[in-house]
Amino acid sequence: MELIIDRWLHILAGITWIGLLYYFNAVQAPAMAAAKADGTAAGISKHIAPRALLWFRWAALITWLTGAYYLERSGIGLGNAFLLRSGAAPIGIGAWLGTIMLFNVWVLIWPNQKKVLGIVPADDAAKAKGARVAFLASRTNTMLSLPMLFFMVAGSAAHGLPRIL
Repeated sequence: MELIIDRWLHILAGITWIGLLYYFNAVQAPAMAAAKADGTAAGISKHIAPRALLWFRWAALITWLTGAYYLERSGIGLGNAFLLRSGAAPIGIGAWLGTIMLFNVWVLIWPNQKKVLGIVPADDAAKAKGARVAFLASRTNTMLSLPMLFFMVAGSAAHGLPRIL
């Protein structure tokens, strides 16, 4: 039962994380140009983006932690997954992709978005550079999201892990 609850939390947090990732890349980023043109971008930058980024970064961390816990408690082993051994290569590749994505969220996207949104002081050059770094890291995560999901599901199926549905 413990693994089923953990897996359910992992999937729920993952849906939140990846859903927000697609929101940022497919909805908010393209809409910001129009919002800047008509003078409404400040509302998005002040009220929506910080709250969405809060959910985004914590959903990423919870997804990673519940996935790591699941790997360890399921008998696969976190070490086996990350070292791609003992038949854990598929789920291990998914875990590596998820880890890279988590790194991007906490080390590249969030610190740079704080500059862009004015949460931390930054001059215009630092904001422009921060926007570019955050944009590229976010687009990288979008590209990694589908292979990550494929390998996580393939790895779970290969190990006959408990299903939640």
